[in-house]
Amino acid sequence: MSYDWVSFTTDYGTDDGFVAACEGVIARITPPVRVLHVTHTVPAQDVRRGAATLAQTVPYLPPAVHLAVVDPGVGTERRGVVLVAAEGLLVGPDNGLLVPAAEALGGVRAAYELTEPAYQLSRVSATFHGRDIFAPAAAHLAAGIAPENFGAPVDLGALVRHPEPETVAEQGKLATEVLSIDSFGNIQLVATGADLDAAGARPGTTAHVNLAGRSVKALVARTFGDAEHAEVVVYLDSAGRVALAVNGGSAAADYGATLGDQVLLLFARP
Repeated sequence: MSYDWVSFTTDYGTDDGFVAACEGVIARITPPVRVLHVTHTVPAQDVRRGAATLAQTVPYLPPAVHLAVVDPGVGTERRGVVLVAAEGLLVGPDNGLLVPAAEALGGVRAAYELTEPAYQLSRVSATFHGRDIFAPAAAHLAAGIAPENFGAPVDLGALVRHPEPETVAEQGKLATEVLSIDSFGNIQLVATGADLDAAGARPGTTAHVNLAGRSVKALVARTFGDAEHAEVVVYLDSAGRVALAVNGGSAAADYGATLGDQVLLLFARP
C-alpha cells in the first residue's frame, strides 16, 4: 500500500537545516509524496511530550506514514522501527515515542526493525538517524515498499512503552499529574473527562488546585471565556484531557509547573 502523505514530528526546532534535510531526502526518494509537518518544537529530548503530541494529532491526519524523531538515544543500541497500525504506519526510534500514536490509530498489528541497508542512505551518521535511516524508510514505505522488507519482526511485547501514570478519581477529589504543557501555557493533565465526571465536577463547580506547592481556587468551566480575566480554569481540552488554564494568561508560568508534577484537585458543589 502506498501513501500520499508523510507526517513529520521532531524536536529539531527550526533554527537549523535538520528538518529540511530530512524532507529533502523524502523528496529525492519519493518525489510525489507530500510532507505534513506536525511540529518540530517538541522540547529537546522530551520523548513523553513528543509521544503525547503525536498520539493526540494522528487521528485527525489523512492516511499516512507518520515519521517521528525525538531520539536522545540516537547511535546507541536502541532500535529503529516501523510499526504497522490499523490505520497507518509509524517510523522512528523504539523509545516509547510511537506506540501511543499507534494505539490511537487502532493498535499495533506488527513491528519491524529498520536494518535493511537498501532503504537507508549509503552513509549513516551516528547522530542523525532522522536523515539517514528514518526519513528514507518513511519515503520508501510511502512509495509502497512493504514493512516486512525493512528488517526482522519485533516482538510486540518488547516494544518500549512508557508506564501510564495513575489517576485516582473519587467524589470531590481528583489526583493526577501533568502530561503536557502547550505554547499558551495551558497545563494538560493525565486525567480524562470520565475522571472529571467521577469526581463530580460540573461546569460552575469551584475547585482548589494543589500543584507545585501552591493551592489556588479555580472554576470548572466549558471554555476560557466562562471565567473572569486572570481566573484559573479547569476544563476539558480538545484531546479529552482535563487541563488547567488562566483566562488571558499562562497557567504554566503562574505555577512553575513541569511535566510529571503531581496535581490534586478538590471540588465543591456549585
